[in-house]
Amino acid sequence: MTAQRLIALLGRRDEPTDAVEDYCRYLGQALVAHNIQFEIRRVPWNQHGWRASFEALRLQAKVWRGTWILVQYTALSWSERGFPRRFIKVLRELKKSGARIAITFHDAEPFGGTRVVDRFRRMIQLRVMRSAVALADHAVLTVPPEKLSWAGNIPEKFSFIPVGANLPLPSAPQQHDRLHAPPAVGVFSITGGIAGDRETRGIIAAILHASQQLGPLRLAVFGRHAEVRERVLREALKDQAVELDVTGLLEDTTLLTKFAAVDVLLFLRGTISSRRGSAIAGIACGLPVIALQGSETAPPITTAGVFLLPENLGEETLQAQIGQALVRILSQNDLRLQLIRRSCAMYEQFFAWPAIAKRYAEFIQPTKQ
Repeated sequence: MTAQRLIALLGRRDEPTDAVEDYCRYLGQALVAHNIQFEIRRVPWNQHGWRASFEALRLQAKVWRGTWILVQYTALSWSERGFPRRFIKVLRELKKSGARIAITFHDAEPFGGTRVVDRFRRMIQLRVMRSAVALADHAVLTVPPEKLSWAGNIPEKFSFIPVGANLPLPSAPQQHDRLHAPPAVGVFSITGGIAGDRETRGIIAAILHASQQLGPLRLAVFGRHAEVRERVLREALKDQAVELDVTGLLEDTTLLTKFAAVDVLLFLRGTISSRRGSAIAGIACGLPVIALQGSETAPPITTAGVFLLPENLGEETLQAQIGQALVRILSQNDLRLQLIRRSCAMYEQFFAWPAIAKRYAEFIQPTKQ
């Protein structure tokens, strides 16, 4: 039987790593089981300019009639500063060709901010997202539609599909039944800029609180921007009962060993939701996850092994609660094992690539379901 063709269309590549491209790569591997041939194409407007990129897209799209094109949306992949107005022209070119359009919204909401430029950018992004779903044959939402501020514009033809972990996970889950000696806390990636400063303060305060209560601990910080925070972390934890391990960007297989070597994941990169791949990586590895609850937090995240804390607390109060959560999870074995079981169960049902691929196949191959 001839495989069905599915083309993922991406904008510019993110550097130094591109989580959306990784998402597509793992999705493509999982779709093989559904006899779907997955290809990745780009509109490299940042390299060749928009005029040349549109012409190249027009030529390629001539042979895409009837083919599903899975367009990946983040505002910054289609615009240097988050004003993705040309994204609609991309969709119109695909529409003219007779392609079937599905859009995966990795950015579930427009950007925040209170400046005039922020409000203007948010208005443009909302307009683009609403126009995009009107042009699409199917919308893939990475958070539940009831959690979106613009849910009234979502067409009937949509799927809620959480993102997966961009990791080459083995068929057998990682084992976290026994605590390491000393107990280990993991942090996978830190945000850049001012937000990262706050995250780093929270990590330091929480680990110091937990070490004072529990004794020696190990803190493993790895992934994006980890090395940028190493000096501050080492200075703050100097002469404390905390062993610090900081590693920057790692290959996917090496990342698995980092997750295997910790007992709990601390996720402070904003609030947790089903589109936050760096948090879902912890769930996929069978770890308890401590995270902040926000407007996008909903099942299946809330039914996974996630210890949720309210976001809207003062910084010192929040730091204290994060530290207390670490103490509870690392000292209460029943609680920790319960969270591990919940993470494993929700991973298999919602966040594993076979589960994600099945949801895509349901609308790509409706007659085969």
